[in-house]
Parts: sequence; C-alpha cells; structure tokens
Amino acid sequence: MDIKRVAIDAVNETIVMTVVHMDYKGQVAKRINEKMPLAQVKGFRKGAVPKDLVEKQYGRAIKQEEIKKVVDLALERYIQSERLNLLGTPLPKVNEDLDWSAEELVFEFEIGLVPSFELDLDAKNEIVKYVVTADDKLIEGQVARIQKQFGNAIPQEVVEATSDIKGVFTNEAEGIGNTTTISLDVFKDKATADKFIGKKVGDVVTVNTKGLFEDDHQLMDYLKVGHDNVHDLAIDVDFVIEEITVSEPAELNQELFDKLFGEGKVASLEELKGKIKEDAESQFAQQADQKLLGDVTEFLIENTKFDLPAEFLKKWLQTVGEKKLTPEEAEVEYARSEKGLRFQLIEGKALSQNDIKITFEDLKEFTARNIRVQMAQFGQTNPTDEEVQGIVARVLSNQDEVKRLSDQVVAEKLLELFKEKANPTTKEVTYEEFIAASYGE
Repeated sequence: MDIKRVAIDAVNETIVMTVVHMDYKGQVAKRINEKMPLAQVKGFRKGAVPKDLVEKQYGRAIKQEEIKKVVDLALERYIQSERLNLLGTPLPKVNEDLDWSAEELVFEFEIGLVPSFELDLDAKNEIVKYVVTADDKLIEGQVARIQKQFGNAIPQEVVEATSDIKGVFTNEAEGIGNTTTISLDVFKDKATADKFIGKKVGDVVTVNTKGLFEDDHQLMDYLKVGHDNVHDLAIDVDFVIEEITVSEPAELNQELFDKLFGEGKVASLEELKGKIKEDAESQFAQQADQKLLGDVTEFLIENTKFDLPAEFLKKWLQTVGEKKLTPEEAEVEYARSEKGLRFQLIEGKALSQNDIKITFEDLKEFTARNIRVQMAQFGQTNPTDEEVQGIVARVLSNQDEVKRLSDQVVAEKLLELFKEKANPTTKEVTYEEFIAASYGE
C-alpha cells in the first residue's frame, strides 16, 4: 500500500491511498472460506455449494468490506504516525466510476489542518481591567431593600404610591410571562406609575416597554427579556395584579443582624454597611473578571490572524450529527460557530505556549472551592474536609460535570494568564459606571 499527502494550501490537503491486491486478498480468502459452510444457493445443499459459486455470489460484497477495513485502519494509523492535527475528520472523495476489480484501487480523503499561527498576548491594546466599588448610594439602597425584605408585608385593597405589587407581565406573541414584584418608583415616568394607582387584585394594567424603566436592562429582570432584545424594544405588555401590599420596614437591630449573618458577627449599622460593601465588591470582582476575559477574548480573535479550512469544514458539517445538513444549513452553522472555533484554537495555543496544563488535582481543588462557597450560602460555613471531598467525588463521577468544570478551570487559568500578560489598564468605577461600560451605554 502506498500513502501520500498532496498539499492544496497551508490548511487543506488530500491523503491519497493506493491499495493493491496483496493488501486484502488474504482476508478476503479467509472470509470466503468462512462463508462456504453457511452459503445457500438454489440447487445445492447448505454447505455443499462450490467455492466458485460462493465467490460469485458473495465475493464482491466481501471484497468491498475488507478493502474498506484495510483503508480505514491504514488511514487511522497514518494520521497517528504523521501526527496530523486535524479539524474535523477526513472526508472521502466519492468516485462513482471506481472499478473494484482493478489491480490497484486509489482512494482520496480531504483533510483540514489546524493552522499554524503566532499568538502575541503582549500586543498593545486598550483593554480595561475594572475595579468596581460599592458606593454610598448602592449601600444605602441595599440597606433599604433588607429592611423591606425582612419587614412586615401588610395587605392592601387598592394600589397606593408606596405599594408593592405582585403580578405577571405578559405578552403572548413575544413569549413573555414573568411573575415579579414591583414598586411604582421603578418606572421612569410618573404617568406610567399613575396607571396603577387605585387598581385592585385582578385588574390589568397595560404599559409599553419603550422607556418603561430608567435603564432598559431592567427589562431583563422584570420581564426576563434577553439582553439582545432590550434596546429599543417597544411592545405593549399587560401586568395582571395578583397581590397588593405595603411594607413596614424591619428595625435595624441585633435580631436582624443575627438573622442575616449569624449570631454576633455584625453588631451595628456601620458594620452592616461594611459587610454589604465587602459582599457586593466580591460579586463585582467576579463580574469584572468575566468582562476582562470576554474583552481579551474579543481582542485576540480580532487581532490573531490565521486561515481556517472553511470550505472543508462546511462540507464536513454536512456529514456529522444525527440530522444531515444541507449546504445552505452548513453555511449558516459554520458562520455561527467560526468565532468559537477560532477562540478554541487561540485558547489551546495560549495554554501550550505558556506550558499551562490542567491536572485532575486542579479540577478537584476547583470543585472543592466551589462546593465550600455553595455550602456557605446555605449556612454551612465550616464543613469538614471529609464532607467536601465526598461531594467532590460524587460530582466528578459525572462526565458531563467533569467537562463543565474543566472548562471553568481553563477559563480561570486563562484569566490569570491574561491579567499577567495582556497588561490591561486598571480603572476604578462604580457599579453603575461598570454596567454602562459593559453594555456600551
């Protein structure tokens, strides 16, 4: 057998395989002999069919099966021996005129190669690493929310200016049906708030989403509208009133502090504000890290240039999956996934270039850390190592969880690498400023 590669360009090649009779004749003869005791041909007893008739009836199919086995095995070994780094899997070129009786049979396979490229993490950029602070306005607002949350809800007959209103925002055509609780001060215009005054349980108030709130992103919270849809959304939604209450704020006393944080951990309003600031800024830091990771990702995708075997991948996409894609569907799928593929290659390059490896110990440590955080959220602040490791073992016995957590470990290591190498500019902002920067407003 002869195997060679024919280069088309830097990322596209053809593997050409020439198979001769010697490559498969022994296995074909063995299969024919195995078939003889089982062969059934009219006019002959089972097992007494002459060999030439068995070959005539079954030989062509057996030959094709054995040649395919030989080709598949040789192709797999060749890819391994040549250490080819492929995108997708080899695609056989269809030869409708192949003469299976020929002494030499030629098979061709298209392959797409992982491109070679340089990755410059130190490239000049305008990426900002945000340090988000909790300002007095945010802290005071959170104190008020805590007092309201733990206060007494007193039922009311009709909506007043200070009422809390539980109900459902609906728009069937847009698939909106979200239960939420609102207060009238969330609306941007007083005219909108006035529509609710005097309404009762069961009443329906219709409002338009255009300019409904001070910040369009609040539509994501109250109506569960996706971010891509909130800007310039202008549709009517009905709010069906289910419950009307007024809140009597809870007193800021030791009983409330203990309920929030555990006995004796917070003993004054100033300590409460300090705890709110600490917790908020910890959450903001995670959001800022995600933005940094996203910004560096976008920068690297835009500024790291390499060719992909696009036409090969579009053809390959037509062959994978339970449902075979049409050329048009494959074109759409490739356009949808190209950016992700590019970053996957960049990610791999960044890890290998900086000799970063993900070990099972890394995965266990990351999982244990997450579990401790989750347990703390439910009041279990001091779990034993044995308890945590038992949960880790159960979590990591699920392969889907292993994949999900492995991706998170990679993202964490990349984030630390990017902080070190990408040299972002550090900027301290309030949360409102951070949101404006995140969504380009």
